[in-house]
Amino acid sequence: MGIFEPFRALGYITDGTPFAVQRRGMETFITLSTGKAWQIYNCAKLNLVLAGPELVKKIRALASWRDFTFAASGCDIVVFKRTHQVATWSGHKAKVAFLLLFGKHILSLDLQGSLLIWTAVELDPNKALVGQIKLGEKFYPSCIMHPDTYLNKVIVGSEEGTLQLWNINTQKKLYEFKGWGSSIRCCVSSPALDVVGIGCADGKIHVHNLRFDEEVVTFTHTTRGAVTALAFRTDGQPLLAAGGSSGVISVWNLEKKRLHSVIKDAHYSSICSLYFFANEPVLMSSSTDNSIKMWIFDTSDGEARLLRFRSGHSAPPTCIRYYGKGRHILSAGQDRAFRFFSVIQDQQSKELSQGHVAKRAKKLKLKEEEIKLPPVIAFGAAEIRERDWCNVVTCHLDDPCAYTWRLQNFVIGEHILRPSCEVPTAVKACSISTCGNFAVIGTEGGWIERFNLQSGFSRGSYIDIGEEEPCGHHGAVVGLACEAMNALLISGGYNGDIKVWDFKGRDLKFRWEVGAPLVKIVYHAGNGLLATAADDMILRLYDVTAVRIVRKFVGHMDRVTDLCFSEDGKWLLSSSMDGTIRIWDVISSRQLDAIHVDAAPTALSISPNMDMLATTHVDKNGIYLWANRMMYSGAEDIESFISGEQVVNVPMPTVSSRKDSEDTEDDTLVKDRAIKKLDISNSLIGNACSAQLTPGLVTLAMLPKTQWQSLVNLDIIKMRNKPIEPPKKPEKAPFFLQSLSTLSGERIFVHNSVSDSGNQNEAEKVKTAAQSGNKNEGFSAFMKLLHSCMETRDFASVTDYLKSLSPSAVDLELRMLQIIDNENITETEHAIELKGIGMLLDYFISEVFCNNNFEFVQALIRLFLKIHGETIRRQISLQEKARQLLELQSSTWQRLDTSFQNARCMITFLSNSQF
Repeated sequence: MGIFEPFRALGYITDGTPFAVQRRGMETFITLSTGKAWQIYNCAKLNLVLAGPELVKKIRALASWRDFTFAASGCDIVVFKRTHQVATWSGHKAKVAFLLLFGKHILSLDLQGSLLIWTAVELDPNKALVGQIKLGEKFYPSCIMHPDTYLNKVIVGSEEGTLQLWNINTQKKLYEFKGWGSSIRCCVSSPALDVVGIGCADGKIHVHNLRFDEEVVTFTHTTRGAVTALAFRTDGQPLLAAGGSSGVISVWNLEKKRLHSVIKDAHYSSICSLYFFANEPVLMSSSTDNSIKMWIFDTSDGEARLLRFRSGHSAPPTCIRYYGKGRHILSAGQDRAFRFFSVIQDQQSKELSQGHVAKRAKKLKLKEEEIKLPPVIAFGAAEIRERDWCNVVTCHLDDPCAYTWRLQNFVIGEHILRPSCEVPTAVKACSISTCGNFAVIGTEGGWIERFNLQSGFSRGSYIDIGEEEPCGHHGAVVGLACEAMNALLISGGYNGDIKVWDFKGRDLKFRWEVGAPLVKIVYHAGNGLLATAADDMILRLYDVTAVRIVRKFVGHMDRVTDLCFSEDGKWLLSSSMDGTIRIWDVISSRQLDAIHVDAAPTALSISPNMDMLATTHVDKNGIYLWANRMMYSGAEDIESFISGEQVVNVPMPTVSSRKDSEDTEDDTLVKDRAIKKLDISNSLIGNACSAQLTPGLVTLAMLPKTQWQSLVNLDIIKMRNKPIEPPKKPEKAPFFLQSLSTLSGERIFVHNSVSDSGNQNEAEKVKTAAQSGNKNEGFSAFMKLLHSCMETRDFASVTDYLKSLSPSAVDLELRMLQIIDNENITETEHAIELKGIGMLLDYFISEVFCNNNFEFVQALIRLFLKIHGETIRRQISLQEKARQLLELQSSTWQRLDTSFQNARCMITFLSNSQF
């Protein structure tokens, strides 16, 4: 495993597998398939509750019962209790296509017509199978359902258009319905007895009476295509909802036998499931467009409106970028949607509005997808002006204009940027200046123009006088980048030239010839390096300030799809159609790591904290997150992570985090290094977090802020958490039990039998042990560890042990040596305590001198002096060590204050400057 390991996938809601609904108490839960994994949502707010692990094969059917989830994967049925796999049922010889919850039984039906009956309460595969039915050689099942009030009976539809009624108890076929000459796609039970709804591939809906084998009514779906889902309303209204392969939901009135309403553009592709909530006017729908929606019928005309929904990309995304300190990701794909994903909470993910799309589509009688803007091929964003005006600019496929977006309101902006060239061509590249005031766009014809984002007006074009025609490049512009101080503008042309312009004066300063057609350019404002990718698959780095090429990286075997720099500028990450993601070290000019995935990556972006890497892939609708293992481990050397020139095969992330059982031995070592409670005998691993880059550098402990702050404010925390009333003795405590209070405040109940002298002796022993403690038995385990480190002066294990303790436990360790009576201190009586305090002073002197774990050691010193300060003041032997600690503290803080003052002056100067 390399630097990045699979974490989880974002943006997956559902695929084409029908969902399973379960009612538990007052809440309703829905189980959805995301390919090889499943997710459970609470229908109250459509928030994610559970995410199951990834299976080997695609899930074709789902069923849920209590805490159990049943997933048909291949020829097997995998049983989960919550998220843990507890059993695998094998009995089918063909792929299992349908699952039906039937009381406490699970019915599974495969494509060859074999129906197996399983007991849900029995997990043992040998005992769970209780029956098997063979439907027939020429009978190919297409759906299965249980008619209400029909005891032990199910109906199975077929591709031939016939229906069969089976008794699963006697395992006999009771009746066969001739059908309607078209393949049956779905079959559901209605609130009326003996009546079911049947959807066919020819677009017709048949409401049929099973008892008399008579047709009640027949409807024809409003659009062409098969009827893929049906649902009857159960709150007293005689309505039937039908979903088709075109994404339209038709609602029919059964009493009037006519069309009630139509939900046009309910989904962009085929609807796979419909469900009316019990006794509620709410309809749930799911589709293959990776979305689920809830519709409520509460309008005056009885039509449905969208209540809530969850959706992701319905087509693979091609452009992504981290936004908002690594908490969000901007994403654009082939589905004409521009989305905003939250890495922390899925509920915050949304699609940016493109105006009144539904209203315009209804007026023009077109689909909403046709009204939307073309797919985004490139975009630029700047966070600094988010609250003032539009801060995102997008380029669209074959569109001669660039569009602005106001990310604060998640809507499209009011300005459309149209280049002023004589022959309009499609916009291919865009960039926003660091100040957020200007947007620069480049076209397919080589035109480069600057716009003001606040007003939307043009602020001049960049024209190369040496070109035959007035333009910036002879060919298409493939990339643009603005320098950090708005002094330079960098542009890359497809013909293989890179030009650097004066941003304000718009004059050409110098140019480079790459020697191959350019594909992508990326600029890092911090180090002034420009990375380029060309058709020759060589990555080149240019120093814009020094005006020369500084690095060349060779390794990709196919077209490079994307580039990005790390936040500190030390790494360059690249993706290619050869299926690899490579990490290059800019400083040492070498390849650090290379991972190969099953689907070729199309875009990548690393978070500002460098803890996560986001990627998109060919034919994948989600965004895949990769965790930086170096950020969550205590490895001392980067060499333990990198693979060098070797390419490592890594599985793709799933919708849930990886299971512990799938971790490799290297992963287990990383986790062992990161655990909180360290094994002292084997731990020198904490130094990795505090390893210094230079000898004089102050290094932090990398601990949570609350852990070392609680040491300083421990008295306030204890006072705040102190109970209002003292504990009371139980009124009905047994008379034969008496309690003893220990040093920790716990109550020990001791059997008090007068006739049992042995128990009396035991009670005396407990009482004596509680009063004496470990204080008179010599050093504690912590002090023994500290004493063993005094000879080598290596206190790494001591620091690791203190880090692993809670603030109250650290306070207890320091108070073990506390001398209460400071007036009568004798070295003979308090030798252990004085020696321990002296060793602690030596420990603090060593840590302050080495500048390690700075904020944690400062909190320890404050707590230590608060407890033992009076003792140190009265002992001459301790005063000299305290004086050394004071001198080190003063010199360290003086050096830090000087550095802080320089930084404050620089920030004040820059904040008052106008660029």
